[in-house]
Amino acid sequence: MNYLVVVAHPDDEVLGAGATIKKLISEGNNVAVAIMCDEADARQDRSSTLAEDEAEAMRIMNVTRVYHSNFPNIKMNTVPHLELVKFIESCIADFRAEAIFTHHPSDTNNDHVMTSYAAQAASRLFQRRPGLPRLKKFIYMEVPSSTEWSFDSSAKLFTPNMFVEIGLDGVCLKLKALAAYKGVMRDYPHPRSDEAITGLAAYRGVQAGCNYAEAFDCVFYRT
Repeated sequence: MNYLVVVAHPDDEVLGAGATIKKLISEGNNVAVAIMCDEADARQDRSSTLAEDEAEAMRIMNVTRVYHSNFPNIKMNTVPHLELVKFIESCIADFRAEAIFTHHPSDTNNDHVMTSYAAQAASRLFQRRPGLPRLKKFIYMEVPSSTEWSFDSSAKLFTPNMFVEIGLDGVCLKLKALAAYKGVMRDYPHPRSDEAITGLAAYRGVQAGCNYAEAFDCVFYRT
């Protein structure tokens, strides 16, 4: 199956689904990553090596196809919605995506929210353009330091119903890929610390009765 992971920024793909991406590829699936904004102006580190960092993270996960756009960082809400949708649609069409991972729409990072809404709109492309594979799965990820800080109590918060067992090896791979991004990880008790990432994977595994896991909210599934 062809899985397209649509994220706002480099590192979101690892935070949300790093070990799952590697596992899907090892099982014979194809995985591509679409990144809406490849700038780093709002990062604390403002790393000038972001492209190299991203390439190393992708190598660790065995991802060989990455789509890039240059929508403004932390200003994606200033971009016409249709432009965001068209970029994602172009990735879906080129990759012939059958399943989509993206951000949960209840998130404190507005770029994540805009990306999620655009991915939702683009997901129906197969109904508008003949010849494309039908969408089989649409899945929300959780991104530590953003998704859990959902202050809008009127919105549906991230509630996982899909768990991918990754084992301790998967946790270690995820931490290695995150370490490739300079300035992303923080000291405990920050959500993007080694201890917090490991603890979350352990907790998600406990929820599903498995050995460490990444958790998702699958909102569309078609057999």
